[in-house]
Amino acid sequence: MNRWAAPGRVNLIGEHVDYADGLCLPFAIAERTVVEAAPRADELLTVQSAAEDYGVEIPLADVGPGSPSDWAGYVAGVLWALREDGHPVGGLDVHVTDTVPLGAGLSSSAALECAVALAANDIYDLGLERAELARACVRAENDVVGAATGGMDQAASMFGEEGHALLIDMRDGGMRAVPLPLGEPGLRLLVIDTRVRHHLADGQYGQRRAAVEKAAEALGLRSLREATEHDLERLDGELRKRARHIVTEIARVREVVAALDAGRLAEIGPALDASHRSLAHDYEVSCAELDVACAASRSAGALGARMTGGGFGGSAIALVPSERVEDVTAAVREAFAAQGFRAPEIREATPSDGASRLG
Repeated sequence: MNRWAAPGRVNLIGEHVDYADGLCLPFAIAERTVVEAAPRADELLTVQSAAEDYGVEIPLADVGPGSPSDWAGYVAGVLWALREDGHPVGGLDVHVTDTVPLGAGLSSSAALECAVALAANDIYDLGLERAELARACVRAENDVVGAATGGMDQAASMFGEEGHALLIDMRDGGMRAVPLPLGEPGLRLLVIDTRVRHHLADGQYGQRRAAVEKAAEALGLRSLREATEHDLERLDGELRKRARHIVTEIARVREVVAALDAGRLAEIGPALDASHRSLAHDYEVSCAELDVACAASRSAGALGARMTGGGFGGSAIALVPSERVEDVTAAVREAFAAQGFRAPEIREATPSDGASRLG
């Protein structure tokens, strides 16, 4: 079998705006999902995972919206999406040998989808561009798995570039690399995995997306990308809160990109903090563990901290001066222990290259 790998991602800022035609600033991380894959002569998909002692055999004819409903849907859904687009994809044997940490808000699902998409593209000689493969991955997650994700994760996994974040304009698909020289200016980005496992297909994510679409409709706009803070006065209650997050988060992305383009990485901390407040209070997708992780990080010297990913668990990030990494790590661990939370897993995030064939 040949091998393909695709990374998870950390979203520096621009959370929950990808499905509102917004601006996102993710980067691919060093942790990646690796799949071994080989063609089959029949119309069967077999999926095995070394990490989870998982194995399943699925006729491709049985794959479609809602089926399979478990973890295999991320693999089967990619093949289904490619076949739906008319591409000659047959059966595959897929063996997942390494994974991005699952449920940690680092987009393990997109990493798996992108690795499988690259494998299918090579094995069946489809000749598709990465943008087409990324779209198939999004469709797999939306239609087969039933998670209403917007496409940021798949783009980051496919197009990541070492030493850079990726500014993605979800309205027109435009992308450009933005320098993110972590390490060089004496700064580190810590990822704090709360070990609270989220499930984005459980309805909460879909409810937020529906609220965003309803708010745009109420304002007579195609999407909230077109809304201003003044427009928010025309909304009431929950819709105003949800829309306020979208509008202000897109503005924060622009602020952070301007700072990074100017070489002022150390100045983005306040924007990270403001993003977390918005996600916690206006969008209501944080949790106690994420709030504690961010507060403890700031108290120990982090320049800024926020939850990253879909929320309801998963990970937070903290921008930390190199000399304060140990202090911040200890403070977060102590704060979790004081609250009776499970011990977090803390690692540094390194902007890395996107998906690739390993051989």
